[in-house]
Amino acid sequence: MAPDMGMADRAVKTETVRGLVYGPGGKQLDVHRPAGASGASGATPTVLLWHGIGPDERDVLEPLARTTAALGALVLVPDWRSDAADGGRSQLLESLAFVREEAGGLGGDEASYVLAGWSAGAGAALGVALRPESVAEWRPRAVVGVAGRYDLPARTTGAAPLDDLAAGRDPGVPVHLLHGTRDSVVDAQHSRALAATLRTVGRAVTLQEPETDHAGVIMTAYDPAADHCVPTTAEHAVRAGQLVAGVLAGVGGGKA
Repeated sequence: MAPDMGMADRAVKTETVRGLVYGPGGKQLDVHRPAGASGASGATPTVLLWHGIGPDERDVLEPLARTTAALGALVLVPDWRSDAADGGRSQLLESLAFVREEAGGLGGDEASYVLAGWSAGAGAALGVALRPESVAEWRPRAVVGVAGRYDLPARTTGAAPLDDLAAGRDPGVPVHLLHGTRDSVVDAQHSRALAATLRTVGRAVTLQEPETDHAGVIMTAYDPAADHCVPTTAEHAVRAGQLVAGVLAGVGGGKA
C-alpha cells in the first residue's frame, strides 16, 4: 500500500541552511526543514536525498527538498561527484555518516531516517540497504528510489541491486519507487523490473508512475543550453514532485 499523501494539506513554512561541510573531503550539503525545527522538541522526520550523476548538483534537488520540508520533514541534500576516483562512494557514505551524527542537532531524527535518491542516487540508496555491512550494519527506515536504474553497480557498494537480490540479499526495509512514464533518460521499465523482483521474493515495495519525464519527477526541466536541470512550474512536474514529496515525508514520518 502506498504511503498516505494527506500530508499535503498540512504544508508549513520552511527554512534553508546552505553550505554545511560534511566529511573530511570538504563537500557541502544543504538543509531544508520546517521553520523552527532546529529548536523544536522531538525529532523531525528526516530524509537524506542524493542527486544523480551530474557532479555537485545539490541545487537540482532544491525544489523537491523544499516541497518535502513543507510537509514536515528535515531534508539534507549533499553534493557528491560521480567523476571521483571511487565513483563518489566515499562522499556518499561520508554524507550518510554526517546525517547519522548531526541530524539531531539540526532538528531531525538521526537514529531512523529515509535514504532516498534520484537517478544514479536511487541505486546508491538501495545499495546501502542491501549491503548494511558497508555502514556498520545500519539500515534506514525506508528507501525511496526516484527514476533510478538498478541493474548497474550502485555507487555506494559497487554491486548492482538486482544482482544482490538475485543472490538472496534482502533490503530489510520497505522500498518505495517513483518513475515518470515519459522518462526518456532512464526508462520506467527499470523501476518496474525492480518492483517485480521485490514482490517475487516477498519484500515490501510500492511503485508509482506519474505522467512526467526524468527531470519533471523532481520538479525541474532540463535546460540544454546550461546542460543542467532547472526549476519549473510546468503542471506535470509540479504534480509529480508533490507526489514524490508526499512519499518522502510520509515514510519519513513512519507511514511505510
